[in-house]
Amino acid sequence: MAMAYQQKLAEKLTILNDRGTGVLLRMNYIKKTCLDPKLRPQYLTDKTMEASVKYINKKFPNIDFRGNSQYLVGIQKHKSEVMVAMSSYYDSFIDVMEFRDHVYELLNTIDACQCFFNIAVNFDFTKNYLELIITYISVIIMLSRVEDKKVLVGMYNCAHEMSNGSRWGQPHCPSLSTLICLFLFISYPLFLIFSSLFLFYFPLLSSPPLFPLPRMSPSADFKGSHWRLCTIVFCVSLCAPWFSSSCVSMACEYLSLEVMERWILLGYLLCHSSLNTNQSSQELWKMALRSGLYLTIIRDETINIHKITEDYFDGLKGYSKRIADIKECREHVTVNSGAMHRERRGFLRNALKELVKVLEDEPGLLGPKVLFVFMALSFSRDEVLWLVRYSENIPKTKTPEDYVDSYV
Repeated sequence: MAMAYQQKLAEKLTILNDRGTGVLLRMNYIKKTCLDPKLRPQYLTDKTMEASVKYINKKFPNIDFRGNSQYLVGIQKHKSEVMVAMSSYYDSFIDVMEFRDHVYELLNTIDACQCFFNIAVNFDFTKNYLELIITYISVIIMLSRVEDKKVLVGMYNCAHEMSNGSRWGQPHCPSLSTLICLFLFISYPLFLIFSSLFLFYFPLLSSPPLFPLPRMSPSADFKGSHWRLCTIVFCVSLCAPWFSSSCVSMACEYLSLEVMERWILLGYLLCHSSLNTNQSSQELWKMALRSGLYLTIIRDETINIHKITEDYFDGLKGYSKRIADIKECREHVTVNSGAMHRERRGFLRNALKELVKVLEDEPGLLGPKVLFVFMALSFSRDEVLWLVRYSENIPKTKTPEDYVDSYV
């Protein structure tokens, strides 16, 4: 095998991450389109296609084109139009399949090259590696939420068969049969879907020195009052010792907390065994669980990470203590999270005003203290994204006003 640097792994990670984001956006668009009566594809709502839609939904992927042709008369009459209308959806699903294959190919190559990962040392490479795995998980989750995917592909396949006479699985039409495998794959339980990623994620989360996240420890579970005591983002005072204005892990200090939470919480679904064997891993996981109930997949699509993790662990032996931890963290979030984030927003508002005034008076401080500016903006971004995320997912609490901010 060629040397690691000859494989251009960093470039491939960047390209695949961009492609994964595009695929994820398209899955989100297809889901929204199919749920919206005004945007839903015409042939899914047409009365003449009703029998065809029901038949394909019931029989997919074992669609008999000849023996049950009476159910497919509507498609037969409009086969060319159906192919044109469904081709973009079909191509998007094919892109998911190809993206999955390229992800596994690259992950296997990186594993064979025995690459070194440490986010404090090679930040971009490690970050892109983690992001690729999480993006892949997000794509699969979004694909599973597209309820009409079987009908969209089935109608395209029927029209294709009627127009060209090709069958699923034939050499000149292989992608259709491969899509069946993909749809069957995402219908499996969560642990089966992502078990194949265990090999690639385990080294990063099972050994904390390989996965240091400096911001998670001093700030992730702190209230605004704690930040004030630690003089975080105050560039004119003596900042806390873990926040030097120049440090080897500088890029980690303004990395989004939401991104790190996704890495941790989804990551430990892949390599959950370390939660029972490694105390540091367990503390990191619990800290992320106490940050909130929901994780963002894409835009306004979220998952209830506590529920997913609890349901997952409930089917595994030896995880009763971890289930108890999840329930404890969920209670902590419900009782304390709203007030904690409200206090943080209040602190950041005042801190940013003070920071702006200081830098207006002394512009020369911007260079040596730019890290604190990035940190202040990063903390503010985290709080705004948290508020947006929970504006539509307010938990049952006695203080719903904590989830509303007239300043934002």
